[in-house]
Amino acid sequence: MILSRVWAMPNKNTFDIKPIRNIIDKYNHGLSIYPFANTNKIATITNDLDMKYDTKYHLDALDFLKLFDDSSVDVVLFDPPYSPRQVTECYTKLGKTVDMQTTQSSFWSNMKVEISRITKDDGICISCGWNSGGIGKKYGFEIEEILIVPHGGWHNDTIIVVDKRHRD
Repeated sequence: MILSRVWAMPNKNTFDIKPIRNIIDKYNHGLSIYPFANTNKIATITNDLDMKYDTKYHLDALDFLKLFDDSSVDVVLFDPPYSPRQVTECYTKLGKTVDMQTTQSSFWSNMKVEISRITKDDGICISCGWNSGGIGKKYGFEIEEILIVPHGGWHNDTIIVVDKRHRD
């Protein structure tokens, strides 16, 4: 496993941060999907719940992930809202219902189940957050690389985990 730490200014578009973009470019080969694309076009197939973004789909991320066949995706770029507060802000801004399903840990674990299902053997998931959990062994992934990006001051670090899918 490779562990790196590189300082960078914060940006709401995580994958526009240069050291994070570099790690994406290193692993982003084949069919890639991005359930939370926002303005970013680095994946083959993009999705964002917000209709103002020019993405192929405008679905809830879980529904987007369910579109794909088993073992059909080479790379998943997974940069969801990092906390229940961020989920609430996003859903509220879009006039969507905020309830226990959207603010519990199952919000993330249900997506991990789908990511595990659709990722090819030896496929990659690059996940972002405030912890190094990644997708996890429970879902058949092993950590290949971790990048810690401190942003200075009172900003939380962004932790990028590159997981590789290994089927039994």
